[in-house]
Amino acid sequence: MPDPHRCPWCGADPLYVAYHDSEWGVPEHDPRALWECLMLEAFQAGLSWITILRRRETFRAAFQGFDPAVIATWGEREVLRLMQDPGIIRHRGKIEATIRGAQAFLRIEAREGFSNFIWKHVDHRPIVTNLPDMASAEAQTAQSQALAKALKKEGFTFCGPTITYAFM
Repeated sequence: MPDPHRCPWCGADPLYVAYHDSEWGVPEHDPRALWECLMLEAFQAGLSWITILRRRETFRAAFQGFDPAVIATWGEREVLRLMQDPGIIRHRGKIEATIRGAQAFLRIEAREGFSNFIWKHVDHRPIVTNLPDMASAEAQTAQSQALAKALKKEGFTFCGPTITYAFM
């Protein structure tokens, strides 16, 4: 019998269930954890989230633990290395977006803190939606549109309103 507190989208895959039960919907305030999640959401564009979850540890290894200070210094050599890594999504635009995202993260973190930058778009409160079913879910909201616009202004790419809504 399914858990009445578990969303139907996670199905029965143990990795997805563990993600749902311990991460999804749990407020995160650690700036690096938020940035990693946002970058993984960008890699997920056009794919399923379970595809990213199954490769997350490989992504972490390939991207040096998602250390923005390291990634921000990367150039063409690292892009080419990542393009050869079969354990990640080998999409040049998404890889380059992660490098630009690291640079933007560092600027935001120094100026106001990345966690504050993200959370201010939801008045520092978690979003709670009580959808009757997945068909009722929106692809984006006014809040995700505002966050996407703010991220773009800071230099992020591959972080449009649908990706930011999934991130939120």
